[in-house]
Amino acid sequence: MTKMGVFIGIFAAAGWLGVAAASRAQDAAVVNSRTVHVTLDNDRVRVFEAVLKPGDQEQPHSHPASLVYVIEGGKVRNHAANGAITEAELHPGDTSYREPITTHWAENVGTTTIRLIVVEFKTPR
Repeated sequence: MTKMGVFIGIFAAAGWLGVAAASRAQDAAVVNSRTVHVTLDNDRVRVFEAVLKPGDQEQPHSHPASLVYVIEGGKVRNHAANGAITEAELHPGDTSYREPITTHWAENVGTTTIRLIVVEFKTPR
C-alpha cells in the first residue's frame, strides 16, 4: 500500500470514528445512563425503560423512529434543539408513535415519577 493509501485509510477511519462518537454522544442510553435502562437490543429494535423522578432532567440526546408506552405518568417539559419548549401531561397507558427526534432533552416538572417504555426501531440490514 502506498503512503497516500495509508493516509486515506487513516483519514477514513478517523472520520468513521468521529461519526460513531457523535452518534454515541446523542444516544439516550449512554448520556442518560442514570435514568435509562436498556432491556433488549437486537438488529431490529432497542427497548428501554426511562424513569424520571420529580425534578430529574435528561441530557441532550436523539431517537430514531420509536414507540412510547407510559407506565406511570406525570408532567414533562421537552426542550428542542431550536429552543422550542413544550409541556405535556402523560397518563398511564398512553401509547404514541414518534418519528425520529433530533437533539432534545426532557425534565419532569411534576410531582410524580414518570416511567416509560421506549421501543426504538432500527433500519433492517
